Amino acid sequence: MAGLDKFLKDPKFLMDVFETMRDGLMIVDTEGIILFFNKAAEEITGYRRNEVIGKSCTMLDSDTCVVLTETGRQRSCDLFKTGSICNKRCRIRDMSGRGVYLLKNAVTLKGENNEIIGAVETMTDITSLYMKELELEELRQELRKEYWFMGLLGKSALMQNLYEQIRNAAISEAPVLICGESGTGKNLVANAIHSLSRRKDGPFISLNCVSLNEHLLESELFGHKRGSFTGAISDRTGRFEAAHNGTIFLDEIGDMPLIMQAKLLRVLEEKVVERVGENRPIPVNVRLISATNKDLYKLVSQGKFREDLLYRVNSIFIKTPPLREKIEDIPILAFHYLKKISVVNNKEIKRISPEAIDIIENYSWPGNVRQLINALEHSAITCKGDTIEVSDLPDYIFHNKKLESIEGNSNRINKEKIRSALLMHKGNKTLTARHLGVSRVTLWKKLRELGID
Repeated sequence: MAGLDKFLKDPKFLMDVFETMRDGLMIVDTEGIILFFNKAAEEITGYRRNEVIGKSCTMLDSDTCVVLTETGRQRSCDLFKTGSICNKRCRIRDMSGRGVYLLKNAVTLKGENNEIIGAVETMTDITSLYMKELELEELRQELRKEYWFMGLLGKSALMQNLYEQIRNAAISEAPVLICGESGTGKNLVANAIHSLSRRKDGPFISLNCVSLNEHLLESELFGHKRGSFTGAISDRTGRFEAAHNGTIFLDEIGDMPLIMQAKLLRVLEEKVVERVGENRPIPVNVRLISATNKDLYKLVSQGKFREDLLYRVNSIFIKTPPLREKIEDIPILAFHYLKKISVVNNKEIKRISPEAIDIIENYSWPGNVRQLINALEHSAITCKGDTIEVSDLPDYIFHNKKLESIEGNSNRINKEKIRSALLMHKGNKTLTARHLGVSRVTLWKKLRELGID
């Protein structure tokens, strides 16, 4: 410790530390005159230190430090008023005039008498990140022109019908029940209804009912009083209170315990909540949107869901279609998410081959869009070029195809079909077997049977 303390008091040692930093570092006096400029700052801005030392920091043309007035460009820096700047995005101009986007942190320096004598600023180059964000926004804008609706994507008749149901539900204040398989975007539908409704300026509060036990669920929904149970160290506002004058979204409501169903029914009927450990009723004005991937009518017949609650939450019914029922939307979704995945992972993947798209369209997708995204992430990692090929797709896609199989229809598979598949995959029998939906052994048997070399 003593040895390090000695080094820290050595100005040369500190200068060496500054020079090895990956972030740019600049020190200015109270007039904004640059006193120090490290090597990383040189690389980020393109200026050599002898070109900036002794000059005003306004030469970097930061969009957060310079304002335009009637008399021209004027320096406007709040740093010496506030004392610090934390994680502020800004744009400067490098020596060539190119825009460089930075994440800036700065703090004032004080002298022996606690007077401000200058400031030190670090700069992190986030230009590549900023450009990726622009690409994603351009993609969103492009999709909105034709296929985009409030976060949902698709042009099929099923999706157009879903969009219309969302618009109709948004006009009403009645409770909405959204049913559909996992991964079909039930939460996106709920968000869209809220965003288009008269409550759009109010809060949108969501809770997944399957993730909590009965006691925690009651506390999350209705809040609790300090000391009402072990671990209740302070008062807590429940989700219903937080959603006042807005919307509350209860996901997987079919998994809610029966005793909580009774308490939820009371809240919906009386429009008041009581925190756990407190008898004071609190009025709430919320719109309820629920979602489930289960058949609530079947749960009612099994005694697992209250019939009176079902009719209370089911004033408006919306079903989200599974991916296998809207095949024409699969390429749109695949290309959209592939573009996002490529940007995030610094890949230059531009397309999916027709053969790969054919296989993707013929898979049943039990996990729906969520599973499709997962498959594309896998494919992007394995892809070596700019095109997703059949060989890049995950293995499970070949085990559940809707295409006819050689095993069950061997008499209907002719030489031309097998030869076409072999040609498509350049003689690779493993990929050919995948494409035809059979095992490699079965393909070998068929090749011998048909006399194909």
